[in-house]
Amino acid sequence: MDTLDGLKTVNAVVETGSFTAASERLGISKALVSKYVGEVERQLDIRLFNRTTRQLALTDAGRSYYEQSVHLLEQFSAMVDNVTGEQTSPRGILRISAPVTFGEIQLSAILPKFQALYPNLRIELVLTNSAIDMLEEGIDVRIRIGGVDDSNMIARQLKVFPLVLCASPEYIERGGLPASPEQLADHPCIIDSNFRIGKQWPLISPKGEPQTINVNSKVAVNSPQAVKEIAIAGGGIAMVPAFIVEEAIEDGRLIPVLPEYTTLEFGLFAIYPHRKYVAKKVRCFIDFMLAEFSNRKTAV
Repeated sequence: MDTLDGLKTVNAVVETGSFTAASERLGISKALVSKYVGEVERQLDIRLFNRTTRQLALTDAGRSYYEQSVHLLEQFSAMVDNVTGEQTSPRGILRISAPVTFGEIQLSAILPKFQALYPNLRIELVLTNSAIDMLEEGIDVRIRIGGVDDSNMIARQLKVFPLVLCASPEYIERGGLPASPEQLADHPCIIDSNFRIGKQWPLISPKGEPQTINVNSKVAVNSPQAVKEIAIAGGGIAMVPAFIVEEAIEDGRLIPVLPEYTTLEFGLFAIYPHRKYVAKKVRCFIDFMLAEFSNRKTAV
């Protein structure tokens, strides 16, 4: 067993919480994970984990080994990057997590461009709207809409996405077009339950005056893509991120409602662990995302 293999294996077991999950992260068998951990323990003559059939717990020695090995692995990666400099492109696996709709509509479309720039990287894209533990899941960088309140993470803002109000031409023909925010209360509205505002829709007038409208709704769904489809089908007025409906607005399937008013906007962030050294593959991806989204016009 190579010493680095031992370090990486123990780290993976600690961060994922099991030999099985560590084997999946490292791409090796569970038996090999167990073998490497056992060899480290024999070489050091210590026990890193207390094992039972149901639980795996770090010993004090194991915690000390892990905390120091994290820094050693970071220093090794930094050394490799410093030696190779810009002469070699990043290689290995880059695990990216992103919200489902953003990943399907925006991120998937630009990943081939990123892969063409860095052909030695293998991409694993994990789409989920649930909260995740980046260390446990082995995620290198997480794309998130909204801020981050974890002091162990760094958040780089990539873009600001506004929300817009819209409805289908068929609905507008049937129900009319609201002429003022107050008239929204007379229309069925489609609620995105991901937003904490619920039925309290905030709007800002062209003069900068804020107001909150208590809208009526019989439909709530936790997917902005589904909100869009319900609106296209004539289900009412939707409040939805602009990037999700920009094509539907351009081709006439949806029409902006009260376009002179603005409402909420959300930041798009790249999140990664707060460490002294940031892997080259992570830096390259974040730089790529910054370049991609800083040059994009915000959709209406």
